[in-house]
Amino acid sequence: MVIVLLASSCASSRKLTYFSNLDSKSDYKTEIKNEIEPKIQVDDLLGITVSSLSAESNMLYNSGTVATPASTISTSIASSPTAARSGEGYLVDKSGEVNLPVLGKIKLAGLTKEQAAEKLTDEVKKTVKNPTVNVRFLNFKITVIGEVNRPATFTVPTEKITVLEALGLAGDMTAYGRRENVLLIREKDGIRSAIRVDFTNKDLLSSPYFYLQQNDVVYVEPVKSKELQGSSSSFYLPIISVAASVISVLVFALTR
Repeated sequence: MVIVLLASSCASSRKLTYFSNLDSKSDYKTEIKNEIEPKIQVDDLLGITVSSLSAESNMLYNSGTVATPASTISTSIASSPTAARSGEGYLVDKSGEVNLPVLGKIKLAGLTKEQAAEKLTDEVKKTVKNPTVNVRFLNFKITVIGEVNRPATFTVPTEKITVLEALGLAGDMTAYGRRENVLLIREKDGIRSAIRVDFTNKDLLSSPYFYLQQNDVVYVEPVKSKELQGSSSSFYLPIISVAASVISVLVFALTR
């Protein structure tokens, strides 16, 4: 019991402030150099949309809907029954390619959205006059688990999110979260990495891990006192029970 109480008192004295080494008497300014444009990866789900004034040409890429020639036609390639897709978007296969109707497979892995749109525009120009191609991520998601109030996987429609925004979605860390040693798990180019980040240090603001990438997992570990309390019911209860019995016997003997 004494051990558990001591552990609890240690937890209450922990620093729970983010970026605690920021000077409270002056402003902090730094040039943003750590923003990274997301790149298309294997298993990404892409929304690819072609816009053209030619309804006849657009018929090659959509499900067959024809609009009036005077209007701008916006069609989604993903609606084509011949396209390799999952649900409403194009799935990037293990070779980093998407399979477009008429044009066939085109490699997009490793490109940003803008670079992919430019490459697809050049390809679509082979069959469509003056097309406009837009690309966006449909499955840009991050996961926050551990000592947070609402652990979950979140789909990010803006395709841009920081670790602070991710914590906000998860309801922030609990009092038992280790703010100085948060684990970030990232998969990129077939390699899975585990990185430690310190939310109590202002250097996180300029860290290359401040902005999350698709499929990142943020794991907030519990402090030792939480682990101790979690195991106290199974480990310390028998000891406490025996101690209580001994004390009861001693008290009884003294009173007699």
